[in-house]
Amino acid sequence: MRDHCPDARTQNHPVAYSRAEQVHIIMPADCNQYFRLFGGKLMEWVDIIAAVVARRHSGMEVTTASVDRLDFLAPAKLNDIVLILGRLVYVGHTSMMVCVDTYVEDSDCDAVTRTLVNRAYVTMVALNKDKKPVSVPCLLLETDEEKADYEIGKARREASRQAPH
Repeated sequence: MRDHCPDARTQNHPVAYSRAEQVHIIMPADCNQYFRLFGGKLMEWVDIIAAVVARRHSGMEVTTASVDRLDFLAPAKLNDIVLILGRLVYVGHTSMMVCVDTYVEDSDCDAVTRTLVNRAYVTMVALNKDKKPVSVPCLLLETDEEKADYEIGKARREASRQAPH
């Protein structure tokens, strides 16, 4: 680590510290034969945002451990604007649960209309230089919404641990 870089692992961080967003215009290469966004392309974008959020929080390299639900609620089509927002909702010892919301701004509308088209919960694990799981900073919850999200994340984690694999 360079001398001028602060060590993110020595500090606990609020949710806002690691939030991330991505914006795309859906291009022909992103579409299927019906000119709708490929589901796999959206999954790629979701995974990238989740990794950015987890890397910012942990200050470490990360890997995807699981994706809990990836529901396609509505289509996104050619020339639509896609907005992807990621935020931490739960932090364990080495893992971080990132909620990634995807919205589409319909290109057929004159006014900006934002519709939720996907919500995914992605669990990322921080890795040290030997690619082994490593402890991450705690998550500081500042708002009632963040506290509610944390409880949802905690419940999802417990449900995942009790589910047969």
